[in-house]
Amino acid sequence: MGKVTATAERTIDAPADKVRALVADYAETRPKLLTEHYRDYQVTEGGVGAGTKAGWKLQATSKRVRDVKATVTEPRPGTLVETDANSSMVTTWTVTEAGDRSVVKIETTWDGAGGIGGFFEKTFAPGGLKKIYDGVLGKLAEIV
Repeated sequence: MGKVTATAERTIDAPADKVRALVADYAETRPKLLTEHYRDYQVTEGGVGAGTKAGWKLQATSKRVRDVKATVTEPRPGTLVETDANSSMVTTWTVTEAGDRSVVKIETTWDGAGGIGGFFEKTFAPGGLKKIYDGVLGKLAEIV
C-alpha cells in the first residue's frame, strides 16, 4: 500500500482574493462547481472556509463511489484542506497569485490498496480524478 496522488491545475482570469473567496464558499459556490460525478452534496456545518463540514458522494467510475464526509481547515491563507472522515483521502485546494490572474491547484492523496489492485489504482485513478477536477476547474473559470 502506497500513497496515491491526483492533481489538476488551472490559471483563472481573476485576482486571487476573488478566486479564494469563491473556492472557500462551500454553501453557494461549491455546488455550482461540481460535475455530474458528484451527488448528494450538502453542507452540514459552517459553509465558508475553515470549520465547514460537508458531505457528498463522488462517483469516480461506474463501480467506484466514495462517500465523503469532509472537514475543512485553512492552514495558511489561500489553502483549504478537506479531510475525509470516512477514508484516508485528503484534498488540498491552493490558490496563488499570478499577476492579475490566479493559479488554482487541486491535489488529492490517499492510501492506495495493496497488491495488483493497488497497482491498477495507482496507475489509473490519478488520471480519472484529474479529469473530474479539470471539469470542476472549468466551471470555476466560467463562474469567475
